[in-house]
Amino acid sequence: MDFPPEADLSTDELLARTLQGDEEDQGAWRAIWQLHRRGGEDVFQRAAAWLQSPSPKERGRGANVLAQLDFQHRGPELVARFTDVLLPALAKEQDAAVLEAMAAALGHLGDPRAVPALVPLKDHPDAHVRFGVVMGLSQHRDAQALQVLIQLSRDFDEVVREWATFTLGSQAREVDTPELREALVERISEDHPKIRGEALLGLALRKDARALEPLRRVLEDGVVTTLDVEAAQALEDVSLLPVLVELREACDDEDEDPEFRAVLFEAIHALESLVP
Repeated sequence: MDFPPEADLSTDELLARTLQGDEEDQGAWRAIWQLHRRGGEDVFQRAAAWLQSPSPKERGRGANVLAQLDFQHRGPELVARFTDVLLPALAKEQDAAVLEAMAAALGHLGDPRAVPALVPLKDHPDAHVRFGVVMGLSQHRDAQALQVLIQLSRDFDEVVREWATFTLGSQAREVDTPELREALVERISEDHPKIRGEALLGLALRKDARALEPLRRVLEDGVVTTLDVEAAQALEDVSLLPVLVELREACDDEDEDPEFRAVLFEAIHALESLVP
C-alpha cells in the first residue's frame, strides 16, 4: 500500500501540520489521518493534552485526532479511555467549532455515555453544534438519542435536517417506531431534494405505504435523485416500474451521471424480478 508523504514525518511535525490552514485544510486532515494510523500512547497523550489548551484550534484538533485514533485495532478499553478525556472537556467547552469537533469525535467512538452529555446541546444556537450532535448520536439507538434526532430532523437548518433525517431513515433502518415514521413523513414535503429523498428512502425501507404516491410524483415530475430511485427499489411496489423505465429512456445519454444510471438500472432489474 502506498502511504502519503506524511508517513515519514515525526509526531511533532504531524501535529504542527494539523494546525495549518482553516478547519477544512486538506493538508491538515492528511496529517490527522496519519496520526490516526500511527496511534500509540504518545499520540494519545498529546491529543488529550490539547483538549485542555487555551487555543480553540488545538482543542478542536485534539478531538479530531482522538475521534479515530488507533481505529484499526481499537477495542472497548481504548474507546472508554478516549471518551474519558473527551467528556469532561465537552462539559466545559464554549467554542462552537470545538463543540462540533468533540461531538463528532464522540460519534466515532460510540460510547453510550456520550448520549446524556450531548442531549443538552440539541438546542444550541449554533447550527454547527447541532450538526455535531447529530454526528455524535448517529450510532446510538436508545430512546433518548432517537428523540433528539427526531427533534433535529425538524431543525430550521437544512444541513442539520438532512443529516438527522438520513440517520433516522437509513442509518437506523433497524429501528421502526410510529414516532420515527411520523418524523420521516413530515419530511417528504420538503423542497430540498436530498432531505425529501432521505425521508422517502427511510419510509420505503420500512415498507410504509405512505411513501408510494409522493414518490411516484417525484419520479414523474420532480428533481429525481439517486435516493428517490433507491426508495423505489426498497419499497418493492411494481407499479413504479413504468415510471422508472421512462426515466431510463429519458436519461439514455452518455453525459448522464453514471452513478444515477447504475442505481436506476439496478432498481429496474429488482422490480422486474418481482413481476409475476
